[in-house]
Amino acid sequence: MSAEYPASREVPKKENRFKVWRQTRPFWAGLFTMIGGVPIAYLPYGDMRLGNVTLAMQTTAGAGALIIGVLLITLGLTMWFQPVVRVFAGVAAIVLALVSIPVSNFGGLVIGYLFALIGGGMSAAWAPAPPVEEIKRAEHDGHPEASDEAGAEPATEAVPAAVFPEQREAEHQATETTIDANGGRNSAG
Repeated sequence: MSAEYPASREVPKKENRFKVWRQTRPFWAGLFTMIGGVPIAYLPYGDMRLGNVTLAMQTTAGAGALIIGVLLITLGLTMWFQPVVRVFAGVAAIVLALVSIPVSNFGGLVIGYLFALIGGGMSAAWAPAPPVEEIKRAEHDGHPEASDEAGAEPATEAVPAAVFPEQREAEHQATETTIDANGGRNSAG
């Protein structure tokens, strides 16, 4: 075996490891949520200097803005490293983004608010891809193999009986007297 070929094909290449890791979790949702937490946490404490003019964005609710920003960054990391709780993290990020509007300079000058809101929505909506085995099984279940002959008619698709729920027999037949006895109402069960 030469050095050009890996010993096992199961181990992804170095370039593919990050891609595989990124595809198995709500990566972009976590990134947007963390990006949204930075301006929310920073702007109440930061100042901008334009020549000799200092623009201070400090508010009395600076501690609240710092807490919201740090929690959004933490929720973004949670989306990355604990994708099982992605729905909770997404809903919490949306709530914190909404709370940041009155607390943190209109949600970090609306930039942080929008990023956190989009990231939270993406996290709540993200669902993991089904395993490859399930996809292959779903492709082959219930579909007869096609003929390789050039002029063969396509086979009609057979619907398995397990797709439809089993129908129960009626316990008794409805007649005019039973309809009158039930007050004109039929039972659904």
